[in-house]
Amino acid sequence: MPERYYRLGCDIGGTFTDFVLLDDRTGDIRINKCLTTPGDPSDAVENGIRDLEKAVPGFVKELDEVIHGTTLVINSIIERKGARTGLITTKGFRDVLELGREIRYAPYDVFAEFPEPLVPRRFRLEVDERVRSDGSVIKPLDREAARGVVQELIHMGVESIAVCLLNSFENPDHELVVKAIIEKEFPEISISISYEVLPQIREYERTSTTVTNAYVKPLTGRYLSRLSKRLESMGSRGKLFIMLSSGGITSVETAAEFPVRIIESGPTAAVISGQYYGKLFNIPEMFCFDMGGTTAKSCLIQKGMASVVPTFEVGRVQRFMKGSGLTIQVPVVDLMEIGAGGGSIAKVSKMGTLQVGPESSGAEPGPICYGRGGRDPGVTDADLLLGYLDENYFLGGEITLDKEAARKGVEERIAKPLGVPFIQAVWGIHDLINETMAGAAKTHIAEKGGNPKVATLIAFGGAGPVHAYGLAKKLGLSRLIVPPNAGVGSALGFFTAPRAFDLVRSHKAALVEADFAQIEGIFWEMEAEGARTLQKGGSTEEIRFERSVDVRFVGQGSETPIPIPEADFTDVKKEDVRNRFDEIYKNLYGRTYPESAVEFVNFRVRASLPERLLQLPKAERGEGSVQDAVKGRRKAYSGIAGDFIPFTVYDRYRLFPGARFQGPAIVEERESTVIVGENASVSVDEFGFLWMELG
Repeated sequence: MPERYYRLGCDIGGTFTDFVLLDDRTGDIRINKCLTTPGDPSDAVENGIRDLEKAVPGFVKELDEVIHGTTLVINSIIERKGARTGLITTKGFRDVLELGREIRYAPYDVFAEFPEPLVPRRFRLEVDERVRSDGSVIKPLDREAARGVVQELIHMGVESIAVCLLNSFENPDHELVVKAIIEKEFPEISISISYEVLPQIREYERTSTTVTNAYVKPLTGRYLSRLSKRLESMGSRGKLFIMLSSGGITSVETAAEFPVRIIESGPTAAVISGQYYGKLFNIPEMFCFDMGGTTAKSCLIQKGMASVVPTFEVGRVQRFMKGSGLTIQVPVVDLMEIGAGGGSIAKVSKMGTLQVGPESSGAEPGPICYGRGGRDPGVTDADLLLGYLDENYFLGGEITLDKEAARKGVEERIAKPLGVPFIQAVWGIHDLINETMAGAAKTHIAEKGGNPKVATLIAFGGAGPVHAYGLAKKLGLSRLIVPPNAGVGSALGFFTAPRAFDLVRSHKAALVEADFAQIEGIFWEMEAEGARTLQKGGSTEEIRFERSVDVRFVGQGSETPIPIPEADFTDVKKEDVRNRFDEIYKNLYGRTYPESAVEFVNFRVRASLPERLLQLPKAERGEGSVQDAVKGRRKAYSGIAGDFIPFTVYDRYRLFPGARFQGPAIVEERESTVIVGENASVSVDEFGFLWMELG
């Protein structure tokens, strides 16, 4: 069997599907970008691989692994295209999805809307059982009654069933009985039980997460199975891995079983890229900005690490309002995502003002200038009309943009209805989307306790480098970086992500009374499960485990995570745990309370394999001058001058390490375009990164 030395990263976005092919022998990188096929995303995957094969014949048979990120899961939730799902819960808890935490996200808005539960009430049935918070059984589960409830849901036509019984994180026996009934009598029905999806305290979050997993599980399973078969039919024998929301990668089998963990798989990859580059250049404070065709994602990386949070929301009714979405409690990289992309639609609002996004034209039909039937002007149309994009060099010339159609669309749908000059309407679209992204970024940075003036912005995505300069100005940043192949930056992040899986178990115990031998047993069980999960990918490498515990004051409503470096919990002293908690708590909140008792709530383990490092190839040093990279000059709009002025256009592929130039400038590569304002200067480093300093 020949040695396999290629790795392929594939990121499916709302508008484009990105590909990066890495040759592990040489570090050589080949990239491709094609339009996403919403009807069947695997069509775009095959189309993109076929295109890559023209440049690298026969690479598919030499693939070692394919690492994949997709927006399929989150889109199916937002668009409500998942399976018809039923919920089986404890008697009296049928309405927990609607009760939630009983908190109004907008307490003074009498018209505040909340997202509809993924499972309508008629598909939520109860079983008469009860388990105490310590795991002891008050009322045993009646097996025949449970079978009757399952049969009732089947007769109602459900495709997937979620099971979430009270306190099952301490004692899962009743959930396992229901699972056994379904697997034996209705093996074609998909099932998700909360003990396997999220064995963690807090009933609403556990139920919501389990239901979400069940809702998308059939769709995800079919898609991943279809994708695997298509890769095999093309000759690939490489392992297929999926990006997790937490920043690791996992086997396709695990992703199909727990699709709720890959909701943010695509957006997370760009953050992992930014984290890798931050370590490479020793930049501790970095603001990662990824703008594609549908959404813009941003994340503040502090001390070289992107933080991972235990919960997030999907499908918010009010995009900036915490509490207006569906709560998902799985580990996820802490990023801000808003509906701002190249396809974001510009329109006149009901108030008679300009509005851009969050609706997007996506890949079909796309902005007007794509010539695919789009009628609503979008951000890409504005960028083209401002002179930032070359209509004959979009995607390296694969797509010719229709400038005249874009001009007509903005004139008729924006400028005339608003009664403003045409150029004011066009610049307004570009500047307003920058302002929207800056507002979201400021909120995110403030929540993390960061300072935008000391951070370095790094731009990814097809539209990110076009808007990075304008965003940096609004945030007050003085430096930004644009890596090579920024248009496929998310797909590059797959190669720097570790193969990892996060596990959690809830078990409340006061520190002074806790049985550390019992807790070591909990850790050992999680580590064994983590090892089994990672070994599904066929790995035989040594697995590393990182432990932590969530601790709180007795009676407190939130926990503080405490790292546990010791390999055996029985070696840990109780006073050491208390000291670590007090130190971390004081750093977070300014003071602690030594006289108040504390308790354990959750125990966490991250199981991971050694990282396969990405060796960035160094760019070749040129012998000529920077003028050799000049493609020409064209007029583009300057926000500073308030008019069109000449911009020098550079071919990025001809820029060499050490090259320097001053704005106003436009740097073009196949997948993205970099805009440089007249008060900015650019230098090129040894890896081909553009470093822009703003005056």
